[in-house]
Amino acid sequence: MSVFWRWWAAGTTSDLGSAVGGVALPLTALTVLDATPFQMGMIAASGYVAWIVIGLPAGVIVQRLPLRGTQLGADLIRAVAVASIPVAWWFGLLTIAQLVLVALVLSFAHVVFFVANTTFLPEIVSRDQLQSRNSLTSGTHATTQLAGPSLGGFAVQLLGAVPTLLVDAASYLVSAALLRTLPARHGRRPDEPTPMGAMIREGWAFVTRHPMMGPAMWSATASNFVNGAYLALFPLYLVRDLHAPAAVVGVLLAVDGVGTLIGAALTTRITNALGTARGLIILGFVEAAGAFVIPAATGWAAYVTFTAGVLIFAGTGVVFSVTTRTYRQIASPPELLSRVMATVRFVSWGAIPLGGLVAGALAGPLGTRATLLVFAAAAVLAPLALYFSPVRGRRDLLDPAVTEPAAVAG
Repeated sequence: MSVFWRWWAAGTTSDLGSAVGGVALPLTALTVLDATPFQMGMIAASGYVAWIVIGLPAGVIVQRLPLRGTQLGADLIRAVAVASIPVAWWFGLLTIAQLVLVALVLSFAHVVFFVANTTFLPEIVSRDQLQSRNSLTSGTHATTQLAGPSLGGFAVQLLGAVPTLLVDAASYLVSAALLRTLPARHGRRPDEPTPMGAMIREGWAFVTRHPMMGPAMWSATASNFVNGAYLALFPLYLVRDLHAPAAVVGVLLAVDGVGTLIGAALTTRITNALGTARGLIILGFVEAAGAFVIPAATGWAAYVTFTAGVLIFAGTGVVFSVTTRTYRQIASPPELLSRVMATVRFVSWGAIPLGGLVAGALAGPLGTRATLLVFAAAAVLAPLALYFSPVRGRRDLLDPAVTEPAAVAG
């Protein structure tokens, strides 16, 4: 098996386990510990708060460490953290505080893993393969998001929420074993020792002053703010508003994976037809429309609108993700790549826990459906960030008729 396919198999295995755990963890909070809406928001926010805390330093850390070893260590940490939940439950010691703590540990390990993982990919595939490999990775992630929640929902119904988390822990161990077989790679280290603060500022300046990457980052931030709310609101909406059983919750949460899979499969066709820059703006408004569809009905029709809205929101979102990630990997100077990836994720994914916390706070007094509509309005900010920027003046992000900006030093 080639290096890429082993790298792909490791990520696919851990993604599938994480998708199962993504259903089991909130259902553990809801069904085992009877969590409140605010506690659900805390758990959802904890899963992403590390992007705020170490998002920027992660790029420098990864640049200074072995890429393979960094990914392997993150997998082992995640396995231990998830396995601690069944152990505590077995001894009658499980609390909401532990679920929040585990979500925090997973969040910190994931930050480092993601930066190392996306920096590793350009080291093992050629530039002309990046678009197809990123599309494949996103499509595979969509497939795991499709299968994982369904499997997780049925496993929870069959085994219980807490024992199902052992599947997630095992997936990280398998991923670590596969990563151990990959060749060692190191990030592009600076020629001379440079203080971490200076390196962080250099990566920040490059992204924020870049006419394409900067607006795309702010657009992703608005979209992820809404995504963070969905992490907290969807389980509440399905269980307490629609009264869906665990198996149905798993199936409906898997709709996100279907949309992502469709979007990943059509990314190249869409961007060829509309252009990578113009297409992002058009699809951004379509994504916002999908957000309004999600809570648009009641009764049995609510299942239909939820499915349709999530399909639209997820499908358009993955086109944005694949397109902008590929552009960053191509347009970033190699010595800045890990810091560029970390900076974008620090800002854009830092909005996810904020969205979860705000959603949890609003869902109590307003109700889940009204809160979903509030965040649908917020989704419109994503395409507006691109529309009122230099992105609107291009058909493609990599426009051969326009000179690409040079690297901007801090």
